[in-house]
Amino acid sequence: MSTTDFAPTAHRLGLRAWLALVVSELKCVARDTAGLLIPLGLPALFLTMYGLGGGAESGSGDESTGASILDVFGIPLAVAMVLCLIGVVNMPSFLATYRRTGVLQRLSVTPVEPVHVLVAQVLVSVVQSAVGIGIAMGVAVIGFGARPQGSVLVFVGVVLLIAAAMYGIGMVVAAISPSPNSAVAIGMVGFFGMGATGGLFGPMDNLPAVMGEIGSRLPFGAGMEAVNAAWTGTGVSGGDLVALAVAAVLGLVVGVMTFRWDR
Repeated sequence: MSTTDFAPTAHRLGLRAWLALVVSELKCVARDTAGLLIPLGLPALFLTMYGLGGGAESGSGDESTGASILDVFGIPLAVAMVLCLIGVVNMPSFLATYRRTGVLQRLSVTPVEPVHVLVAQVLVSVVQSAVGIGIAMGVAVIGFGARPQGSVLVFVGVVLLIAAAMYGIGMVVAAISPSPNSAVAIGMVGFFGMGATGGLFGPMDNLPAVMGEIGSRLPFGAGMEAVNAAWTGTGVSGGDLVALAVAAVLGLVVGVMTFRWDR
């Protein structure tokens, strides 16, 4: 059975119903201790390690611009980690759980339709992402004196585009996962696969040329490069923006076409 079998009808939820649905999803996310704490705490821990290790010193990352390792590597890594963990691992696992337990199928005959749950889950994940990135930025800015050398608006725009790309990949993971455990497993494979080729374990320049090129076109690597450029003010590459936009659109299209509301 495909998404068309449970396509939205004329039902419209009021503001109070939407608020109750979002609060319900927020409570579900809060009960998932690992899924809540890892995206919020791990990136901030990485930034702290870089900062305490001397990575916050001016010029330690790029002498030509005076940017530190924290600027050119730590902050981009933290942003990419938060968005990838939430978009590719957490969100698909919740959707797979709802499908496996029949929640989405039962909702299809009520005013609260499956698509409403999907929207609420995305909204909650966006809030969680904002909190995670806010904590990481707080560590960098307040703890180690990091300051953006580029436009804050460009930085925010890049972050939103990375989020769209990660959620697009997450929709595909949710569509192909037959169970919650498989959604987590596939999501983690995607996280480490994109991360390993995109700068999670060190600069992409240290990778073989082919792997580095592949990684720079995947959302994690393209996202890190775009955040680096936006934060340091060196000019965001059009190639990185295109790679992120393509991932977002393709992920959304494939996810919508293949997603099943029922088990």
